[in-house]
Amino acid sequence: MVNINVELVKQLINEQFPIWSQLEIKPVELSGNDNRTFHLGDKMSVRLPSAECYVPQVEKEHKWLPILTNKLSLPVSKPLAKGSPSKSYPWPWTINEWIDGESLNKENISDLSQFAKELGQFLKEFQSIDAHGGPIAGKHNFFRGGNLAVYDQETKDSIDQTKAIFNKDLLTEIWETALSSKWEYEPVWVHGDIAPGNLLVKNGKLCAVIDFGILGVGDPSCDAVMAWTFFDTDSRNVFKNVLNFDENTWNRARGWALWKALITFNANKENTSSIREESFNTINVIMNDFKS
Repeated sequence: MVNINVELVKQLINEQFPIWSQLEIKPVELSGNDNRTFHLGDKMSVRLPSAECYVPQVEKEHKWLPILTNKLSLPVSKPLAKGSPSKSYPWPWTINEWIDGESLNKENISDLSQFAKELGQFLKEFQSIDAHGGPIAGKHNFFRGGNLAVYDQETKDSIDQTKAIFNKDLLTEIWETALSSKWEYEPVWVHGDIAPGNLLVKNGKLCAVIDFGILGVGDPSCDAVMAWTFFDTDSRNVFKNVLNFDENTWNRARGWALWKALITFNANKENTSSIREESFNTINVIMNDFKS
């Protein structure tokens, strides 16, 4: 396993981009899982895949983000340079333009329903961009935008493992409802990880969307999981109305949220941190929403 730290980044910059070797390098507070991210001076960031399975994200972002950024009204991640593998680091890596803003949380937005509207509008705009030739959902982006059934057995196992805590019959019904339909239209652009850590806020409003590593084209339902992980009942309805999803697509979106919450809950059985609690709360939100 590669030890990705400030010293490694300094070495890579010195070797490959000496023009920036005098700039300060420091870790980003919320770095993420797929990549390790560092400040490079005040106007750039460095992103290094944390494992080999995340390496395809580098080429994908360098190919597609320059095209997409010109078609969106909000700033998105913008690659400036691509680093090469070296003796000290085995994979390609990226230098991005830094975008000012705070990672989303409940305290730094002015109005939850207004934010739901802003996010829904961004996603509708994103989905409207011509997706011809885009990367079809698959292994490279963990099937975001693809057929939810790829996670069928994993989800059923997770439901069975939590039957002492949650209503197994209800969770099974929610999951089977999600699997009962497929996206029947042309593929659209999918971000794949619309979550608070990838949404930036300034002055209480959505100001940028970052981390397009699991970008793909396909079924947009996976990009709506924040309906259950972040929004309340009123803002969830605003989000749904702006997205204008039909009931089948909304059901699949709920299925994506359930799968992720269940596997996260089970993966943190010995963890007393907020991660398990958040997953527990999300599962309950999903159940209550489905029954209403």
